[in-house]
Amino acid sequence: MSDIAKRFPENPLLMPKDLKSSTNDLQIISLLNPGVFTFDNKIWLIVRVAESIAQKEGVIFFPVVNELGKVEIIEIPLNDPDLVANDARVIQYKGLDYLTTLSHLRLVCSDDGIHFYEPEYNTSLMGIGGLEQYGIEDCRVSKIDETYYLTYTAVSSSGVGVGLRTTKDWKNFESKGMIFPPHNKDCAIFEEKINGKFYALHRPSSPQIGGNYIWLSDSPDGVHWGNHQYLVGTRKGLWDSARVGAGAAPIKTDAGWLEIYHGANSQHQYCLGAFLMDIKDPSKVIARTLDPIMVPTENYELSGFFGYVVFTNGHLVNGDLLTIYYGAADEFVCGAHFSIKEIMSKLDYSAK
Repeated sequence: MSDIAKRFPENPLLMPKDLKSSTNDLQIISLLNPGVFTFDNKIWLIVRVAESIAQKEGVIFFPVVNELGKVEIIEIPLNDPDLVANDARVIQYKGLDYLTTLSHLRLVCSDDGIHFYEPEYNTSLMGIGGLEQYGIEDCRVSKIDETYYLTYTAVSSSGVGVGLRTTKDWKNFESKGMIFPPHNKDCAIFEEKINGKFYALHRPSSPQIGGNYIWLSDSPDGVHWGNHQYLVGTRKGLWDSARVGAGAAPIKTDAGWLEIYHGANSQHQYCLGAFLMDIKDPSKVIARTLDPIMVPTENYELSGFFGYVVFTNGHLVNGDLLTIYYGAADEFVCGAHFSIKEIMSKLDYSAK
């Protein structure tokens, strides 16, 4: 299946070998799904860095953050009858789920949007407290007035929820705690208030009744959220039949709020699509793409830590030019250009 993405010829822009691990005991397994923003006349990515420890035959190791805030390595024999390890990303031991990697967020910057490097000052955001003991992931950045809102997935033995930190200078951060409790993720805050309220897309999940759908919520202050409404669901038989989730903050256009989202099928193959919300009432979905606007086709998208994946948390808008930075195969950071007008032309006003 073809798509309308114009991939950077320099892809992948970042690979695990391009960054240093947070400690000598860990190694970087993959780089994933960066948030994107501009600051100090540079383009910045806030990249999810997934780390683990070198494995040895017959044993599985995985890192967690203990109650003292220190990384602890858990070791389990592969022949342990209480171990279920058939997924590269998640294992189950004695009925509890653990991640095979521990993620934190790392800032990198660029003068041209292609070549990224780490600045000299401290650039890592780590999990804090018991609700982030398995790490923090997939940050989305929204700027409202002079404040940057960082929403991210917080993972612990208590579940997967949405954390929030804010900053104005990218050196000092204020933690607002967990704003959406488990099970929830894929939270993107609109970069403009509507009728005096903050709005956000998020994804509560239910494995029994319902599914992995995109919801809408509003807030008086960006911290306390309510008025939750179902917005966009999965579609049987299509590329987004198993789960859908928001990408970055919606893009304001003359026709409405344009959201780039990810969808996956039952084979866990991830593509990108788009939908359009009413400019005055984002709870009204006006249109949606039937076919994806981006499909894994390149080797670096098809093969990696977890293959057949394109997944975005961040973009830049410059007139009609949309630059999407995305995670490929759960291992590499890449870039692609799109025309917003071309995306709009793919919308089907009968497809909701």
